[in-house]
Amino acid sequence: MVSDTVTDWYGADTATFGDRVAAAREAAGMTQKQLAKRLGVKLPTVRGWEEDLSEPRANKLSMMAGLLNVSIVWLLTGEGEGGLSHPEEEEELSPDINALLVELRDVKTQINTSVDRLGRLEKKLRARLKGE
Repeated sequence: MVSDTVTDWYGADTATFGDRVAAAREAAGMTQKQLAKRLGVKLPTVRGWEEDLSEPRANKLSMMAGLLNVSIVWLLTGEGEGGLSHPEEEEELSPDINALLVELRDVKTQINTSVDRLGRLEKKLRARLKGE
């Protein structure tokens, strides 16, 4: 079970857009400040992307993919050619620590799914209240 998740570490079910941006930036050896400067945006903007508080416009997404040497599709979905296969670890983690990390990612995914659902429900409620 653990090995399946690890092989798809950056897939849509285990990582967010922000996770992939941060991982690709680190793999490229850049700091958030350096990436912001090269993209022509402010540091809080890059932080917002990596924390999944906002998303870049198409032109910045394209520039970012080029700077980080990954594909746009991989940044958005974690799938396809031109992306990272798994995070580079400085040292091998024990199986129990790895299992905990996998479980944490699973909980994070469930929370993000619930937040998305909550947002959709709130939007429907506001639309109905507006209609009354």
